[in-house]
Formats: sequence, C-alpha cells, structure tokens
Amino acid sequence: MCILLKARMASLGINDKAEELSSLALSTKCVKMSKSSPRTRRVLSTPVRRSERLKGTSANVTERQLCLYGTPDEVTGREWCIVPARKRLFLGRCGSTGRGTIYNSVLGICCHFCRQKTLCCEDDCKHCRDGDIDQPCMGKTECSSCHSSNGVLCRACLKSRYGEELEDVRTNKNWMCPHCIEEKGINPFWICNSSICLKKRKMAPTGIAIYHAREMGYESVAHLLMYKLKMKLSQQ
Repeated sequence: MCILLKARMASLGINDKAEELSSLALSTKCVKMSKSSPRTRRVLSTPVRRSERLKGTSANVTERQLCLYGTPDEVTGREWCIVPARKRLFLGRCGSTGRGTIYNSVLGICCHFCRQKTLCCEDDCKHCRDGDIDQPCMGKTECSSCHSSNGVLCRACLKSRYGEELEDVRTNKNWMCPHCIEEKGINPFWICNSSICLKKRKMAPTGIAIYHAREMGYESVAHLLMYKLKMKLSQQ
C-alpha cells in the first residue's frame, strides 16, 4: 500500500515540489536581515514642563489665589481682599444650594473624615468669610486634648458619623475627638470610623452607612460600630 502511495505521489510530482519548498526555506534562514537604522530622537526647542511638587518647591500662594482673593496685603502679607468679580460666588457658600461647597487650598480646612478642604457655611466665620487665617474656622471642630487634624470634623460628618451637633461642640470647651476618647479610656468602643483609621485597625471601611445605622435604630455610624465591637468582645 505504501509503495503504491509513493509511486502515485512521484507521478504527480509532489515529492519534487516538497524538496523545492524545503530548500527554499533553508535559503531564507541564511539570508541576514538588514538592520533598520535607529530613529533620530527629536529634541524640542521648548523647555520640558515639570511639576513644582516634583521639584520639591511649593507653589506661590498668591499665584494660586489671585483668581479669588487678589493680591495679599503689602505690609502683613496675610490679609486677603476678595475680588469683586467673585464676591457672589464666595458669599454663596452660605446659600441653601451651595453650603460649604467652595474648595480652597489655602483657607479651606480639611475634614478628617470626608477629606474635603472647603470653606464652611457659617455666616459668622471670620476665617472663611473674611479670609482671616489667624481666626479658627467656625464650621470645623477642634479637639481640646490633641488639637490635631484627627479632631477636625465638618458639621455634616460630625452629625452623620458621630451623632453630635456642631453647636454643642462649640459650647463644650472640653470636647475631645474619638481618638483621644479611646486613648484615655473614657470609652474604648467609641472609635474613629474614618476609612483611614478603620484600615489601620484592619477593618473594612463602612462607606455611607448612616442610613443603615438609622434603620437599625442607632443615632450615628459610631453608635452602630460601638454596638458591633461590644458584641464581638462578648462572643470571644
């Protein structure tokens, strides 16, 4: 059977074609491929832009704030005058539709939870209203113990995350942040529930859990977490 097949292939000229193809393949392998010449790199005449942050130099405050505040006072260098063209937008932070929504990298104080560096919505705040950096922000809390950024909370986060009112915190001169309350042993279950601090405890961030907490009958997210921590301890 094999002999007949080979004879049939030879009569059709298949063997000759196979030898031609194999020799052609060997010859192409021996041919050296011509190397393409390297492309010349184009050098731009204009200087390459570099971020000031990567250079290690901070941006000029006056340059960043000219659009809203204008130039600083020539004597003190700290007092700002609000540009008339932006006056309405600036005062709109206290309106019903835009309370505390103006981002400001200089005057804005960062909330420890929401991480938003915005102007507060308090009418009597000299810090946010007049641009007086020597005055405290009336729309943010301050811990009487640590006076650190851990105790800085905006009105909305203070209410939803801890169930406290900003007016009560203002009148309480001994108010302390959750970090200090836990460290001093006043209430070991009253913990900071920001995403950063929960990750340090190897706990999953709660996200927007205020609605779930209220459905469960708790005043805030901190009250819900306090209950869960107590239950976890009792089950151990």
